[in-house]
Amino acid sequence: MNQLTSFWSIFVIIVSIGSILACWWLLHWTKGISDRDDDGDIHDTGHVWDHDIRELNHPLPRWWLHLFNITIIFALVYLVLYPGLGNLSGLLGWTQVQRYEEQVEKANAATAEVLARYEGMTPAELVGDPQAMETGRRLFGNYCAMCHGSDGGGGPGFPNLADDYWQWGEGYDSILTAINQGRQAAMPPLGAAMDYPQLFALAQYVRSLSGLDHEAAQAQKGQQDYAMLCVACHGVEGHGMPALGAPSLVDDEWLYGNSVDDIVFSVQHGRNGRMPAHESLMSEPQRRILAAYVLGLSGNSD
Repeated sequence: MNQLTSFWSIFVIIVSIGSILACWWLLHWTKGISDRDDDGDIHDTGHVWDHDIRELNHPLPRWWLHLFNITIIFALVYLVLYPGLGNLSGLLGWTQVQRYEEQVEKANAATAEVLARYEGMTPAELVGDPQAMETGRRLFGNYCAMCHGSDGGGGPGFPNLADDYWQWGEGYDSILTAINQGRQAAMPPLGAAMDYPQLFALAQYVRSLSGLDHEAAQAQKGQQDYAMLCVACHGVEGHGMPALGAPSLVDDEWLYGNSVDDIVFSVQHGRNGRMPAHESLMSEPQRRILAAYVLGLSGNSD
């Protein structure tokens, strides 16, 4: 949780007090301005329209002025009793950190009560339990849907979780590891080592691996560059390497697109897919249920 440091907390308090005092000064400076001067003539702002229409300078009604004064007094009392900025506390001892921790503890206690029934259940049992899957659906909506979509279908740069293709390896344990520790895929940019004809030829060869339309002559030229630059991660036959997150190039799953331009861009500029770790964001039972829910999206239960 982000919180203000003591310096910025004090800075905000000083600015707040200065603003409150400035409002008090403005109110009491203007309250003495009358619409008539000492001779009884009408006092105006000096603004005149159509030669004889003058803007009078009427002060605020007293009841309205008193309401502002009450507001100012309330704000000063509030700052003394109840600042709550960062770890600074007022006379009541309240801080935003303390309040946050209390709410988290309360929420965790309520959640633990709900999740207790799932302890000891196997992944297959979790997938087959409607209540567990409903809990998993809500967790997925809170933590995963913004990247992978509400249905797990993914999008460009975000893997589809509703099919049977797994970039980092299939199975419940692999999914749970991804949730706990996150994933970091890194394809280095190779544009500095290759000119466009080489990139184009390599893209043709990569397309040929999965049976896509390609120019055979160009693909043959690109095979040599593939053997030199791509084999270490994607394998000789392009089956990929789940341990590194290197995708297979021989199927119809393309995380960043399979057009020639898409492939050329990937090779030229590299790719850096990153999934953040959720171990500190969710409890262990929540992560287990979420892993089972993701497993269930693909129609599997083990």
